[in-house]
Amino acid sequence: QVQVMESGGGLVQAGGSLRLSCVLSGKGLRVDAVDWYRQIPGKQREPVAAIASDGVLNYADSVQGRFDISRDTARNTAYLQMNSLQSEDTAVYYCKLKTVSVGDRRRYDYWGRGTQVTVSS
Repeated sequence: QVQVMESGGGLVQAGGSLRLSCVLSGKGLRVDAVDWYRQIPGKQREPVAAIASDGVLNYADSVQGRFDISRDTARNTAYLQMNSLQSEDTAVYYCKLKTVSVGDRRRYDYWGRGTQVTVSS
């Protein structure tokens, strides 16, 4: 059974930092690429950061220079380091893990359930 566990959200003051983690548990799967999204109530989910299978990084303009995305392929874990947080960063953050089956090389995407990040001004 495949599970995606997110953690690291919470309440932080403006200017502070948080580190989100996203762990895939499931036999025979390898995390290949990662997307992080966030969603504010009443608004569409928006992309925040991505790391492609070749390691190329992409960030939304609003977080460029403040957030860092990374992955640990040995642990099937993705991270989002968020620094200099602002009230505008308050949202539910979701990870999407793009995986490859070790056996048949098929690709599967899995979403985390989301973790709340609240930044107080």
